[in-house]
Amino acid sequence: MLPQLSWRFVPVWRRNFLVWKKLALPSMLGNLADPMFYMLGLGFGIGALLPSVGGVPYIQFLAAGTVCYSTMNSATFEALYSAFSRMHVQKTWLAIINAPLTVDDVVLGEWLWAASKSLLSGLAILVVMAALGLVKSALVLWLVPLVALSGLAFAGMGLVVTAVSPSYDFFMYYFTLVVSPMMLLSGVFYPVEQLPAWLQTVSAVLPLTHAIHLARPLVNGTVPAGIATSVAVLAAYALVSFVVAVRLTRRRLLS
Repeated sequence: MLPQLSWRFVPVWRRNFLVWKKLALPSMLGNLADPMFYMLGLGFGIGALLPSVGGVPYIQFLAAGTVCYSTMNSATFEALYSAFSRMHVQKTWLAIINAPLTVDDVVLGEWLWAASKSLLSGLAILVVMAALGLVKSALVLWLVPLVALSGLAFAGMGLVVTAVSPSYDFFMYYFTLVVSPMMLLSGVFYPVEQLPAWLQTVSAVLPLTHAIHLARPLVNGTVPAGIATSVAVLAAYALVSFVVAVRLTRRRLLS
């Protein structure tokens, strides 16, 4: 059965927001530190050794990948560790569904919350890019809906893993087999065209590849090619993973 959606997800989203607000500053600093070190360390370090990549300075090339990488990281950690704590450890989800809310409402609220948190991380990186003079055009504002859509895709994937995970340790399989390869194969640090043909084929089906495919031209002040295809891929990942997460969570909590 498909998810039954209603506005009852709003209290779930709001509950997570109110909890996060108490620790907003350390949470944002934690989400920003890793991508910021990558962008500044590699951007200025390796960038000093390279004349340009794709016709732009390396730090500008890296900036687009960093926005998408930060979005993936933030949505993934929220949908895995935080959501798993609420579902399995704290039993928050079980308490919520004793109110006039369903599992579908809870998963929808968690999905949108994880995407919202990833949007904050993406916007923070965008502010840093502007401060470094890496924003070349108003087209960069299209990164906002792109980050939101990407956040939904990665949050949905994370919730699928959460729904089947027996413990926190299980998440290491997801990071090792999915997140890390996606970071390395999707064009965050170098053009995908540098990969062997068979790895390019693998890269072409990864959501992070399509997010970066759209983000990099926008950062450089140009309109991306193949917008419809990349948006469709990201939307498909978001919707399919959400539906699967709802079904698996129903099975886990209601069985």
